Amino acid sequence: MDYSRTEEQELLMESVREWVARYLPEEVVRKSYEDYNFPDEVYRSYLDAGFGYMGLPEELGGTPTDVQTLVTLVEESTRAAGATLPFFLGTLTMHDMCEFGNEEQVKFVMDKYQESGRCCLSIAISEPGAGSDNSGMTTTVKRLGNGKVVINGQKTFVTNGEINPYVLVIAKDEDPSPSNRSMSMFFLSKDTPGVKTAPLPKIGQKTIPFCEMYFDNVELDESAQVGETGKGFINLMKNFEIERLLVAAHSLGLAQAAMEDAAAYANERVAFGKTIGSFQQIQEMLTDMEIKLQTMRHLLYSTAWKMDNDIPVRLDSALVKRYVCRASTEVASDAMQIFGGIGYTTESRTSRFWEDCRGNQFAGGTDQIMVYIAGRQIVKKYAK
Repeated sequence: MDYSRTEEQELLMESVREWVARYLPEEVVRKSYEDYNFPDEVYRSYLDAGFGYMGLPEELGGTPTDVQTLVTLVEESTRAAGATLPFFLGTLTMHDMCEFGNEEQVKFVMDKYQESGRCCLSIAISEPGAGSDNSGMTTTVKRLGNGKVVINGQKTFVTNGEINPYVLVIAKDEDPSPSNRSMSMFFLSKDTPGVKTAPLPKIGQKTIPFCEMYFDNVELDESAQVGETGKGFINLMKNFEIERLLVAAHSLGLAQAAMEDAAAYANERVAFGKTIGSFQQIQEMLTDMEIKLQTMRHLLYSTAWKMDNDIPVRLDSALVKRYVCRASTEVASDAMQIFGGIGYTTESRTSRFWEDCRGNQFAGGTDQIMVYIAGRQIVKKYAK
């Protein structure tokens, strides 16, 4: 396996750094965390720079991109900005619509995207009683037989649900019982009568806030359906593996930024007449942090390489998601410790890194669900 970056990937990283320096200085990042949103010009500039088209279909104006390059884009932009950025989530959502939507739906969403640089829709999957256990979903869609459908239920953790004007909602066909695995996907405006949202504040990743969303007898035309009847959730599952890699790349970028800040501080901070980086305990912490960073990067990029070479990664993607997100939180935590008390304040970026990394131990599947997925594959792998 050759993980050396191509000339194009090196140029991409340089372009990302230049873009961050121009549009995301620390004062803009801090303000965006306070506002729970990035300025419109940041979204627009990301698309104009070409980053927002990467990974989308060429026939729709996108740029075909391998997984290793997408992972590089997410890691480097996150590291350079030292912040949670919303763009890779928008790319994933746009990709879902482009893959499963009809021609009219895809054109509508792409036109909105090109106008503003923002993905105009969110995806509503999780529910208060159905997170990892999707069979527990109770939101339903009933077909009235007159070309209309009605959706009832509640969704939670809808990322950017209050910001984006449209939503893709997954609902069970007719029957909410756990045994019913038939789920369909619908595209609708939040202005549709019966749709309401409520903010759901969280401690980190404030630039991509989420909310609760309620559907009370929401009536739609059947033409609002996206993809085949009964296959809504199955379709979204196709992209779970790449989503896990991109979430891990986001965590890795934050952890790398935390390491760089902590190591720089250790070289500058003087205690007892010496820089703290000269003390063995600090050196031990930095050593263990570096081991974790190199291990995270190897596991992530080797899995991306496998995916690009059509090698199944059901086991690998679960290992990546579990290990990288946990280890990144540990690296950020150690970075805070090296900063001492100042690391626990908002004067230092390290507290932000820790909060954001911690959130990725839930996003895209919890640590425990990754064990469930990986464990089954490991038993099969070593069966005699």
